[in-house]
Amino acid sequence: MISTKGRYALRVMVDLAERYGNDAIPLKEIAERQEISKKYLEIIVKDLVRGKLIKGSSGKGGGYVLCRKPEEYSVGEIIELTEGTLAPVYCLSSGAEVCPRAGVCKTLPLWNEFDRMVHDFFYNKKLSDLL
Repeated sequence: MISTKGRYALRVMVDLAERYGNDAIPLKEIAERQEISKKYLEIIVKDLVRGKLIKGSSGKGGGYVLCRKPEEYSVGEIIELTEGTLAPVYCLSSGAEVCPRAGVCKTLPLWNEFDRMVHDFFYNKKLSDLL
């Protein structure tokens, strides 16, 4: 399940994409348009900046902008940055140790197929597709 944090991060990114090419957008404006607490958005944009998806500047004229064009972002990268892995089971998570039962697990093909479907769905959707 995608949490509020992941959903709000996507809304912030869409808001910035709608204004791509303009001046930096103050967080207060994003919060008002998206009807999300500015305090909560501060946590989210910090993650987006750390993940190099957006850039922030402070002071007069400060705010946030996308680092790339909207069509260069996948929805998957935004969600995984804020949510962590989209893998449905631990053994398919990036960096997970190989399960000792992998060779005999009857359910592993099911989880692999589901994981691929989710991954492909979100990574084939671009931020620009949501505009």
